[in-house]
Amino acid sequence: MPSLTLISHHLCPYVQRAVIALTEKGVPFQRVTVDLANKPDWFKALSPLGKTPVLKAGGTAIFESAVILEYLEETQPNPLHPKDPLHRAEHRSLIEVGSAILNDIWGFYSAPDPVSFDTKRTQLADRFAWLERRIIGVPWFDGADFSLVDAVFGPVFRYFDVFDAIEEFGVFDGLPKVQAWRTALAQRPSVRDAVTADYPDRLRTFLRARRSNLSALMMRKAA
Repeated sequence: MPSLTLISHHLCPYVQRAVIALTEKGVPFQRVTVDLANKPDWFKALSPLGKTPVLKAGGTAIFESAVILEYLEETQPNPLHPKDPLHRAEHRSLIEVGSAILNDIWGFYSAPDPVSFDTKRTQLADRFAWLERRIIGVPWFDGADFSLVDAVFGPVFRYFDVFDAIEEFGVFDGLPKVQAWRTALAQRPSVRDAVTADYPDRLRTFLRARRSNLSALMMRKAA
């Protein structure tokens, strides 16, 4: 098998998906972090989309996290997808739900005013309410087996560890299964260690610089 190098960014949740999957599979890899605000020329030559993650498998660059996850499933041990084709297709659909929620989170922390902010908060609450109805197992999304769905949602919930320290937004109110899942994921070593120890500080710095409604809340709390 070719050696693997994961081109990363400190805050990117899509990078975290790949890190979690590689860790769960026990696959050795090198991690190289780039500054997306000042992209080096070698990275721009490697990644036509200018985004992380990029997985270098030998001399070949693979980009887009969903493609990376599928490549790892096809080539590496310890599968994280269900064996049944229909169940596997359902999990792929749920991964897309995770990506949609990441877009909602972007809208939440970027919302410029209280009205749009509350709209995004309600949208997030609705998304997680849907997941509450879908979760059928513990401790992981589908029961005893950790899957790629869990790998995708670990980085989703990590945002709320920082959001909750700003203010209680009530996104998970009345959702006991979602809350239990969130807690279990936070304790999973592959999820916990997918970011550096300074991740919360880096995220707070990033959020304060947004000049959004959330950054205004952060400033008022700090005053």
